[in-house]
Amino acid sequence: MKKFVSHLVIAVLIAASTLTFSVKDTSAQGAGLVSSILNRMDRNRRDLRSLRAGVKMEKFNAQIGDKDMYEGSVIYQPAQRNANVRIDWQRPQQETLAVSDGKYTLFRPRLNMAYEGNANSEKNKVSGVLGFGLNVSGGELKTRFDVQYLDERNLDGVVTAHLKLVPRGKAGYSYAEIWVDGSGMPVQSKVVERNNDSTTVRLQNIQRNARVAANDFRLDLPGNVKRVRG
Repeated sequence: MKKFVSHLVIAVLIAASTLTFSVKDTSAQGAGLVSSILNRMDRNRRDLRSLRAGVKMEKFNAQIGDKDMYEGSVIYQPAQRNANVRIDWQRPQQETLAVSDGKYTLFRPRLNMAYEGNANSEKNKVSGVLGFGLNVSGGELKTRFDVQYLDERNLDGVVTAHLKLVPRGKAGYSYAEIWVDGSGMPVQSKVVERNNDSTTVRLQNIQRNARVAANDFRLDLPGNVKRVRG
């Protein structure tokens, strides 16, 4: 069950292929710089209608110093309340996670099982890091987190502003980090748990505002699949 829940703690992040700014002036690493980055994220959030991308996820176990790597593809479509998301993992094994109309389904073909539940339930953490700049405004981020500018990072040729988000109130993790490019899109995000375990997600080969249909987020499961309420 722990591994099942870990798959739902997924940071679905958006990356852009073109950079339009660089953050090199160390004297600007204050509130003004943070506000500027959050404003860019707000504009990106307003303009983003959908995306398709490749996704890589690294889950780090601090207790044994081991990493699990996952690769697949993601489809994302923002909504007023619950965003629609579909992740098709290809490695190390095939699994599909779909969130649509406030419900989630995690299908594991090798087990012929599908876990289903409410997207807003405590057991479904799929929108946790998703809210960092995609479903949450910059103003809300500043209210919920102590937002700190850390440095400038180059990720696969994309220059990014590296931010740290420390929850102001009670949270199920210690802190998060996001890497934001010049268009205001989070290129990468990392969530660090209280035991120092972490989940890092990176998107690649982005198709911004690509054609997306409602059926893309619905799983047509075989009749013999065992369904389990998550």
